[in-house]
Amino acid sequence: MDRVADTDGFIVAYPQGAIPSGSGYDWNVPGQPLFGGAMPPANADDDVAFISAVVRMLDTRLCIAAKQVFATGFSGGARMTSQLGCDLSNVIAAIAPVSGLRLPAPCESSRPVPVVAFHGTADRIDPYAGNGQAYWTYSVEDAAERWAARDACAMPASTSRTAGGADLTVYGPCAAGSAVELYTLPGEGHEWPGGPTLPARDTSVLGPQSDIVNADDAMWQFFMAHPLP
Repeated sequence: MDRVADTDGFIVAYPQGAIPSGSGYDWNVPGQPLFGGAMPPANADDDVAFISAVVRMLDTRLCIAAKQVFATGFSGGARMTSQLGCDLSNVIAAIAPVSGLRLPAPCESSRPVPVVAFHGTADRIDPYAGNGQAYWTYSVEDAAERWAARDACAMPASTSRTAGGADLTVYGPCAAGSAVELYTLPGEGHEWPGGPTLPARDTSVLGPQSDIVNADDAMWQFFMAHPLP
C-alpha cells in the first residue's frame, strides 16, 4: 500500500506472522487451524497481543492518529484481520479483509465494527462458496451476512455493479454509523485486487488475476469514512 500511503499521507506498517508454513508464515488466529489443517504450536505467539503492541509502538515512535487505526490483510492475514475486528475493536476503527473474510466465534467486539471485504469468485485457495480447508467452511456471502447481523445492519442488502465490473454488496444502514460492504470480483483468483502482476506459475495455482477494483484505493476511501467514534 506504499503508493496510496504516499499519495494520501498515512502511515502503513507490514507486520508478519511467525509460524513457518511452506515458503512463508501463518498467523496464530485464535482457535483456528493453520493452512493444511494442523493447529498452531502450543508455544505460538499471541498475535492479537502482538498487533496491539505494534500499534502502541507506532504511536510512541510516530504519533499516530488514535481514532484512525485500520487493519487489512490477505488470505491468512485477512482471517487475522477479521479476528482483530473482534478482539481490538477499541483500537482498530475498521477492517478490510482481502480473500479471507470470517466472523470469529465468539466475537467480543465492544461496538459495531465497519467492514469492507474483497473476494474473487475463482479463488482456488479459499473458495467463494466455502467448503474449503478446516478454517474455511461457510461462504464469503455468509461471512458478510454474519458481520452485517453483528453490526445490526438493515436487510436486505443492495448490490450494484461498479464501473470496473465488480459486484458491490452494501448492507445497512448499520448501528452506530457502521457499515458492511463486500466486493465480489467475477473471475478473480486468490490475489490482491489491483495488485502487482503475478507470473503464470502463481496464477495457475491461485486462479486468474483481475484489476477491476483497486483494493488499496477502495479500502482507503472506506477507512476515511469510518474512524473510531
